[in-house]
Amino acid sequence: MNRLLVVRHGQTAWNIEGRIQGSSDIDLDETGRAQVVEAAPELAEYEPTRIISSDLRRAVDTARPVAELTGIEIELDKRLRERAYGPWEGLTQFEIAEQFPEDHRRWRSQEPLQHPEIETWAELHRRTGDAVRDIVSSEVEGTAIVVCHGGSARQIIGGILGWDETSTSTLSGMDNAHWAELRRMRSGKWRMFGYNLGVPAPHTIGSTALARGQQARG
Repeated sequence: MNRLLVVRHGQTAWNIEGRIQGSSDIDLDETGRAQVVEAAPELAEYEPTRIISSDLRRAVDTARPVAELTGIEIELDKRLRERAYGPWEGLTQFEIAEQFPEDHRRWRSQEPLQHPEIETWAELHRRTGDAVRDIVSSEVEGTAIVVCHGGSARQIIGGILGWDETSTSTLSGMDNAHWAELRRMRSGKWRMFGYNLGVPAPHTIGSTALARGQQARG
């Protein structure tokens, strides 16, 4: 592959409610379904040759409209899943602070989390890196659409650009049903040509304070 489109899934009810999704299998809401239908023609214009998705429903349902437009079968890869948050999944930040005060303090100050059920950024970076290396080393030429989640998208993008997991986590979050475009140069190195690309409002939550707080966790 010589071009990647890294796509964040459409909106879910938990995005709106500010709940950590992680590896929980949450459906798109009505707005999310509208977002992905609107985004599909834009993505199809890139003439993809492969579509690879996280196996969680919100990602698969984001990939489906563009797959139907292009006639390309969706390939599922669970390594593209969101960061696993263990007992935090389904909770708001307020609830996390109340139930896990020390972990929440460390999280807010960007200190490493020590909870055994919560995946570290380094673990997510390795997992998504393994997946994307398999994709870009494919003998299939052209453009791959990779449909994933806020946190996994950032690690995929940073990983392919050669950043470590700490640098990568400083990327701002992508809006729902938006994407980044990366191309492989003649030198073999990758360059990002666009970030948070997509169909503009009204079908986005990215302009709200709540949305900005939740970009990397779903």
